[in-house]
Amino acid sequence: MAGGSSINVLEQFELHPVLGGLGEALSLSQAPIFMVVACVLVLAFLHFGMKPAAVVPGRLQAAAEICYEFIHNLAVDTIGPEGTAFFPFIFALFFFILAGNYLGLIPFSYTFTSHIAVTFALALMVFLIAIVVSLRVQGFKFFAHFMPAGAPVLLAPLLVPIEILSFLSRPVSLSIRLFANMVAGHVMFDIFASFVIMLAGLGFIGDVLAVGPLVINIALMGLELLVGVLQAYVFAILTCIYLREAVSH
Repeated sequence: MAGGSSINVLEQFELHPVLGGLGEALSLSQAPIFMVVACVLVLAFLHFGMKPAAVVPGRLQAAAEICYEFIHNLAVDTIGPEGTAFFPFIFALFFFILAGNYLGLIPFSYTFTSHIAVTFALALMVFLIAIVVSLRVQGFKFFAHFMPAGAPVLLAPLLVPIEILSFLSRPVSLSIRLFANMVAGHVMFDIFASFVIMLAGLGFIGDVLAVGPLVINIALMGLELLVGVLQAYVFAILTCIYLREAVSH
């Protein structure tokens, strides 16, 4: 945001106590508040969408059914028949991230998916679940994946550490991808919005010049709507891929 003649585009990502003295006492920031809001919105969408249970669905019911089928097909098509067991987890993960991405587009709200602590916690949860499932399904055969099939045994001292590092980097890459996309989009928003405000203060010429950044900001809104759903999809499908590897023998 513009502060005097300067622009602090990172100010929007700062955490601070909310709900007055209660928030300060509990160290309650806006991030967990908007996480709860995201969960409530998703649950409300599903409840009111599926409540009519009409043979000929209305718009909200149709939207809820499409979302259900989309995630169910994503889980089953990617993981296989075992994907049905992981469908609730994939569904919750996708819509939690999607709601977080979209909530941040509302003025004076907060994008909790723009914080690396949040995205890394989600990625680490996926990583640990995949390991637990792998050990349960494959047993000690899981560790054989760190030696590429068909590779000479003499190359094991080189290949095994590389495979282990590649495996351990999964939660890092998964979290940074979502975090970086959300931060970049909101920084661009803030920069062009600040240009509009500063140019508008220059009189008639400034008003004319402000049209350019305003149009760019409108285009960025459309782009962010697309990026928001794409990043939720990428996170969900990578989770499905990790789980597919975990359940495969």
